[in-house]
Amino acid sequence: MSIVEVKVPQLSESVAEATMLTWKKKAGEAVAVDEILIEIETDKVVLEVPAPSAGVLAEIVQPDGATVVADQLIAKIDTEGKASAAAPAAAAPAAAPAPAAAPAAAAAATGGSKSDVAMPAAAKLLADNNLKTSDVAGSGKDGRVTKGDVLGAVASGAKPAPAVAAPAAKPALPQVAAPAGAPDLGERPEQRVPMSRLRARIAERLIQSQSTNAILTTFNEVNMAPVMELRKRFQDSFTKEHGVKLGFMSFFVKAAVHALKKYPVINASVDGNDILYHGYFDIGIAVGSPRGLVVPILRNADQMSFADIEKKIAEYGKKAQDGKLGIEEMTGGTFSISNGGTFGSMLSTPIINPPQSAILGVHATKDRAVVENGQIVVRPMNYLAMSYDHRIIDGREAVLGLVAMKEALEDPSRLLFDI
Repeated sequence: MSIVEVKVPQLSESVAEATMLTWKKKAGEAVAVDEILIEIETDKVVLEVPAPSAGVLAEIVQPDGATVVADQLIAKIDTEGKASAAAPAAAAPAAAPAPAAAPAAAAAATGGSKSDVAMPAAAKLLADNNLKTSDVAGSGKDGRVTKGDVLGAVASGAKPAPAVAAPAAKPALPQVAAPAGAPDLGERPEQRVPMSRLRARIAERLIQSQSTNAILTTFNEVNMAPVMELRKRFQDSFTKEHGVKLGFMSFFVKAAVHALKKYPVINASVDGNDILYHGYFDIGIAVGSPRGLVVPILRNADQMSFADIEKKIAEYGKKAQDGKLGIEEMTGGTFSISNGGTFGSMLSTPIINPPQSAILGVHATKDRAVVENGQIVVRPMNYLAMSYDHRIIDGREAVLGLVAMKEALEDPSRLLFDI
C-alpha cells in the first residue's frame, strides 16, 4: 500500500480557516489525478482540492462541514488500491429513485427545514433559480443537495416542479418555500440558515467600514447621450475586432482613473496616522455572485484599453458565477465602482471598501426632463454617487473629483487628451 496525503491548500495570509463543503467522492472510490475531490470555502473564495495522485480514496479524515486550516490533512489516497465493489453504486446517486425526495420528506416529517437537505451555498442558488430541493438530485451526504448539484441542474435546464402540498396562493420567502409533500406551514414560515463564510466576512467588513471611516456621499448627474452615441457608433466594429461587446463600465473605469489622476487623495488610503498615496490605479469592480458580493480588481487600470477592461470584466463575471475567483484577484484595490443600475437602482449611497477611501456608485440611466439653455429637453441621465472618507478627503476634492468623472463621460474626447 502506498498512501498519498490530501491536504488543505495554502490560504491567504488574512484567512485563518476554511469550511469543508461536500465530498465529491466516498471512501473506497477510485479517483483520477487532478480530479476535484472537494471544495473548501473561505471568507473570500471557494477553493477546489484536486487529487494529487490517481488511486483509491482510502480514508476521509475531515467530513463535510468541518473547519480546517492550511496544510491540514483531510484525506488519504491509496495509489495502489482498487475501488471497492460497492463504490460504483455509491458514486451514481442519479440512478437511485428520487434521491432528493427522501431527505425532503424526512425533513418534513421531523420538522426539519430546507437547510437539513441543502448545503448553505446550494440553498442560495436554489432560491435564485426558483427551485426546491425536490427539483434537484442530491449527491452529498445523506442525499443533501450541493452547489454543484444545483449548477448542474440549472445547466441542464431544470425547471421548478409544480407545488404539491403548498397552496399556490400563499406567499413564500425566497429560501423558505416548502418542499413538495411538506405540511402546510401557514402564512408565516421561517427558516434559519447559517451565514456562509463570505457573507459573514462581508458583514464584518461593512461594519468595519461604517465604524472606522467618516463616510460622506456627494452626488451629481451625468448626461449619458455622448457615451451612448459613441458606443452605438462603434459597437459592431469593436465587437468584431476584439470579440467582446463595448459596455458602459469601461467608460466609467476610464472616467474614474481620469479623475483619480487629477485628485490623487481620492486614490489614497489611511495607514495609521499616515496617508498612503498610491502611484497606481487598481480599480475594484463590484460583481454579484451566487455566494454574495465580490470585488475583483482591475490591476493598473490606467494602462488598460477599453477592450482590455471589457474582456477582464467579462472574465471576472464568469468566474464569479462559477465560484472560480482566486484570492489574489480580489486582494488590494485603490478605488471601487459599484453598478447598482444593472438591477434598476436609481440612487444609493455606496459603502467604502476598506482600506480604500472612496467608491463610485453608478445607477440606472433613464430619460429625464432637464433644462439646457433655458429649454426643457429629454436626456438619458444617470445619477452618480461617490462616498468618501472625510478623514483624508475634503469636500472640495470629492466634489471636483466627481465633476471630473461627469465631464469625462459627457465629453469622452477628454479621455483621449487627458484634460
